[in-house]
Amino acid sequence: MNVRILAATVGRILRQLRHDRRTVALLVVVPPLLMTVLYFMYEDQPVIFHRVALVMLGVFPFVIMFLVTSVAMLRERTTGTLERLLTTPMGKLDLLFGYGIAFGLAAAVQAAIATAVAYWLLDLRTAGSAGLVVTIAVIDAILGVALGLFCSAFARTEFQAVQFMPVVVIPQILLCGLFEPREKMAGWLQAISDVLPLTYAVDALQEVGAHTEPTGVMWRDMAVVAGAVVVALVLAAATLRRRSA
Repeated sequence: MNVRILAATVGRILRQLRHDRRTVALLVVVPPLLMTVLYFMYEDQPVIFHRVALVMLGVFPFVIMFLVTSVAMLRERTTGTLERLLTTPMGKLDLLFGYGIAFGLAAAVQAAIATAVAYWLLDLRTAGSAGLVVTIAVIDAILGVALGLFCSAFARTEFQAVQFMPVVVIPQILLCGLFEPREKMAGWLQAISDVLPLTYAVDALQEVGAHTEPTGVMWRDMAVVAGAVVVALVLAAATLRRRSA
């Protein structure tokens, strides 16, 4: 991996993001708006708001980054940009890490804004620090980036890329423990939940919500999510030439 090429790749992707106003709005404006909707939904039930809003601070970046990345990489493939890039000295890792770093930076801004709105304007309260919430949200976003890079290999159109959301994203949201405690689920659903990375991201956020100091469970959960990111990136690297060959 070449540091100069990596930096150039990050810069290129960030410039593309900056000029895409709709994507910027999706990243920066939509999560705070959705958090505000949650606030008014549970205005008379603050305990439920604190629980749900905390989890959604991690879920929103995951969902949005999966969508944005899968479509962005698909465009690289279908327009021939990927094929041209891979004929240069750029390697697969330069491209994949470039996407991860660029969208990770975008996710950091997104998570910071959404978390600031939740804590300062909507009075979200957690036992742990907001900084840990932002950190976990960024890791969730990078997980979405990695899965989006992988899934884009199996789509031919942007519509097909979006169709992966019900397969990859929604089951994780349903089984992560947001709607029903995992211990109350049927055994086979718990088994599926145990291998879904978003489960551990949500568990890490719940640890922050319940404890004033970082816990061993929280660090374990974050390590599992980080490991899932690495696996997804390896799978993405294995399919990187699929649509450009």
